[in-house]
Amino acid sequence: MKMDENVDLKIVVDGEEVDVNAFVQNIIGRAIVGSVCVLKGVKEDWAEMELTVRKAK
Repeated sequence: MKMDENVDLKIVVDGEEVDVNAFVQNIIGRAIVGSVCVLKGVKEDWAEMELTVRKAK
């Protein structure tokens, strides 16, 4: 993914979708994409990423 490409990002917290504008989608989305894409085994031509984040117990 080129860093000038836009991303679609959906944030859901405890089952409630959080409204985010295009700027926030791109800032957070690109940060996630940049972090995940460098991991071994992640294909360069990915189409969708799914992450789940939970508070540690």
